[in-house]
Order: sequence, then structure tokens, then C-alpha cells
Amino acid sequence: MEGNILEPAKYKRIVLKLSGESLAGDQGFGINPTVVEDIAKQIKKIREHGVDVAIVVGGGNIWRGLAGSAKGMDRATADYMGMMATVMNALALQDALEKLDVDTRVQTAIEMRQVAEPYIRRKAIRHMEKGRVVIFGAGTGNPYFSTDTTAALRAAEIEADVILMAKKGTDGIYDSDPNKNANAKKFDSLTYIEILNKGLHVMDTTATSLCMDNKIPLLVFNIDDHENIFRAALGEEIGTTVGGEE
Repeated sequence: MEGNILEPAKYKRIVLKLSGESLAGDQGFGINPTVVEDIAKQIKKIREHGVDVAIVVGGGNIWRGLAGSAKGMDRATADYMGMMATVMNALALQDALEKLDVDTRVQTAIEMRQVAEPYIRRKAIRHMEKGRVVIFGAGTGNPYFSTDTTAALRAAEIEADVILMAKKGTDGIYDSDPNKNANAKKFDSLTYIEILNKGLHVMDTTATSLCMDNKIPLLVFNIDDHENIFRAALGEEIGTTVGGEE
């Protein structure tokens, strides 16, 4: 991909949605520093093209609120624990980026000033205008909302051109689980209303509706090859594109 270094990027401002599992690598849990460093290198390449980068990271590699709730834990408490997990991932990613000389700021929806800034929309935009990568931690700050919804909300707030949704184990959106059904059909493009009508589990319905209402395009692609992050940001036709129009 080094030969593409001078190619113009398709987008001016992106929100990259990373699952917590993507930071765990093959070990499946926790944070794998080698994997995080490799992802950070791709983000650096995107920044070198002048693209504003905001990142929303999940926490499923450390804790899943829904899993805790299913085992009897209070749902709100379980979700707040999940928000803490996303902050741990955000700090790990920040550390990896800054070791590559990429200026980075973590903003959290729950205040924890000793380790991160509180989320302030105008400040986040200003950071990106100055060339800094902004990582949004702690979800929306509210239980019962997923980090997919966070990505949709933050993308609308900062007026991002697209949400790049990196998925492990799948290279786009299918009509059924390709890991269970060998005849699963992959979609090259969809609309949000089709996702809702077909009951496709791309993101939760709150996030899907938020993207649809605000006409935010979505690109779902495979992160098993970390270079796909760079390819997606440059606008290569990989994965599945979801239109921003109703």
C-alpha cells in the first residue's frame, strides 16, 4: 500500500468504529499491544493524507454489559462497567498512536479528568482541525446505549463524511451469518431502510435510525487485514456500503 501514499483520500473526516475484540487479536480477550500498534500505524497513514480521524472504540474484549446483565447483574451497572472498559482501550490506542508521533486526545462521556478530557463537541472538532486524532471513550455516557450508537451520534455531531465500521471475521454485510451458512449472500450496497426491513444485525436499531435520519454513510469492512482501515479511508470499494439516504 506504500505505493498509494499520494492517492487522494475520498473523505475529509471519518469516524472509525473499532470493536474491543479487534484490539485483542487472536487471543480473543484483553489488549494485544502488537495488534494495537499495527492498527495505529494504519491510522497514522490516514492522517498523513490529511483526513480528520475520530475513533469510537468498544469494550467487548474486557467486559460486555449485556453479558453481565444476562447473568443477573443490574443492567445499568453492567453497562457502566462496559464504559470503563472502552476507556482502557482508548488509552491503549492513544499510547500506541503517540509512540508513532501522532498527536492524540481521548475524550470521555463520563468525566475522569486525571486520564482524559470530558467530551466537548467544539473542542473535539478543534483538535481534528489541528491534525490530532480524537478517541471517544465511555460510549454516550448512558446505560442501554451501545458504542454503535455512540459512533452514529458522534459522527452526526462532528459532521463526519462516513462511519468506517471495522468488523472481525466478516468482509461486509450478509443476508445471514456466513460463518454458519455457506450460501450466505453478501451485499455490495444497501440502504438503512433495507437494513431495518430485512432485520440485518449490522448495528442496533437506534444507531441505524440515527444514521438514516442524519444521512450518514456507513462502510462495513473486515479488520482481520489491518490495511483495510487505510483502504477504506481512501475510498476503495471493499466491504458493504450503506447509503446515507432514506
